[in-house]
Amino acid sequence: MLLRVASVSPKTSLLLLSHLRKSSNSLLQHSKCFNYLRQRHTSSLKTKINARNQPKNPISMERKATHFSSDSAEALLRNKSTDLSNRISKKARREAPDMVLRVKLDQCSKNGDLAEALRLYEEAKANGVELNQHHYNVLLYLCSLNPEEVGENLERFDKGFEIFKQMGADNVAPNEATFTNISRLAASKEDPELAFSLVKKMKDHGNAPKLRSYGPALFGFCKKGMADKAYEVDSHMLESGVAAEEAELSALLRVSSEAEREGKVYEMMHRLRAAVRQVSEETAAMVEDWFSSGRAAEVGAGKWDVGSVKRGVLEGGGGWHGQGWLGKGEWRVVRTRMNEAGVCQSCGEKLVCIDIDPQETENFAKSLAKLAAEKEVKSNFAQFQEWLQRHGPFDAVVDGANLGLANQRTFNFGQIKRVVHRLRQMSPSKKLPLVVLHQARVRGGPAQQPNNKKLLESWKNAGALYATPQGSNDDWYWLYAAVSSRCLLVTNDEMRDHLFNLLGNSFFPRWKEKHQVRLRYATEDGLTLHMPPPYSIVIQESERGQWHIPTVTGDDLEAPRQWICATRTRPDA
Repeated sequence: MLLRVASVSPKTSLLLLSHLRKSSNSLLQHSKCFNYLRQRHTSSLKTKINARNQPKNPISMERKATHFSSDSAEALLRNKSTDLSNRISKKARREAPDMVLRVKLDQCSKNGDLAEALRLYEEAKANGVELNQHHYNVLLYLCSLNPEEVGENLERFDKGFEIFKQMGADNVAPNEATFTNISRLAASKEDPELAFSLVKKMKDHGNAPKLRSYGPALFGFCKKGMADKAYEVDSHMLESGVAAEEAELSALLRVSSEAEREGKVYEMMHRLRAAVRQVSEETAAMVEDWFSSGRAAEVGAGKWDVGSVKRGVLEGGGGWHGQGWLGKGEWRVVRTRMNEAGVCQSCGEKLVCIDIDPQETENFAKSLAKLAAEKEVKSNFAQFQEWLQRHGPFDAVVDGANLGLANQRTFNFGQIKRVVHRLRQMSPSKKLPLVVLHQARVRGGPAQQPNNKKLLESWKNAGALYATPQGSNDDWYWLYAAVSSRCLLVTNDEMRDHLFNLLGNSFFPRWKEKHQVRLRYATEDGLTLHMPPPYSIVIQESERGQWHIPTVTGDDLEAPRQWICATRTRPDA
């Protein structure tokens, strides 16, 4: 086949001939592309000439239409060749045996299809496909599923250990996920000792254990009633800097109660107080079982040092003393609720409000600002901080988006206005609260209505409105404003999504409890403000030995929160 190259330079002709020697197919593609682009270029120029209807030099224009510079032709061919090479390379990677296996195993993981995954594994071994860490982890994960069906699945567990052994033989380094999956296999075979030994080996391979790494061993020992071994796992967790959560603490509480280890039960109650605050129904049932047990009725000090107990309360910040079980005799255990003042409707004990250390608030504000600067455009958030320095502090901050849409189909500025007016009346300084709204809410839609426009302008002039910039998450802005101003925050946002998870569960839940004002909607009186309670919603141990444990049932907004009240008669001290 002959290729027309009459209109290109000698340098380009040599380049084309070089490509011809390498591959006639490649040359044919380049030729077609070259002629197509030339024709398109010619057509484009002719169109422009006709549009203008006054070509200055038709002969010159036609020459330009059929002639490329040598640089343009070379660049065109070079780019075409590079694109072709990239496509071939990507296709080769996609069709590589290890990548095909990865895709198929991932699909098996998604569908929970162990049988197909094992078939693929055997096929890959027979074909000499080299397996990597991801392949092995998917296989081990599938083998560790459905541990409750142990009797019917011993074969899958044995297969899992066989695969783990092969992983070592292939010199594939395990990671934390590998050890966690094989620990689950061990626990599924009711061998928590093996599961624990695997966790201990993780550090030898440079892998830091996670909370999930300890689960198979801890829950396995607790299920078997092996309290001392469970405490050993717990100690190893603490040494590794891994904090137990409610599931782990509940399991330790249960095994301690069943083993009649009252000291450990007392310890777990206080760890639940510090880590969980409000307990799930499952944990609540375990707590009720302990207080209703015969052993709980036997333990406790008949008389105690009142001064030591008061000092314990003072040093602990209130709400607990840490001096051990007080009193003797059977416990009276009931479900109850608190009135608005925090008085138990069963025993009459008034719950306390546990203060937050001001230094903790300041540290939290700094960490919050750092996180926000990382997640937002840094200059935008820095500009907000400067604005807040000039116009703050405030007595209250309003999440405008949440409030404007509360029980509304469309955004309602009138609703925000009523709450702002109410907050100003409550403010000791009579200062307007800060309203945080996204820029789009301030400039478009209902904001363009004359009354709303006038309202927004008045807030802006008073330094009580901040419009967050395009592309920002206004949650960072209103939360930081409330924390740094140490003031109330008006929002019904539960603050449970990934953003708030970044803030941890140590300080933030305590801060939210004492500062969040929620909105309650009633047909007869519209929106009402539900102020923070004057007491702390956390496990409390009184100076007289009574216990009050809040549950997650009820929220005091739609329904009263349920509490467990455990009391017994106190003899003369």
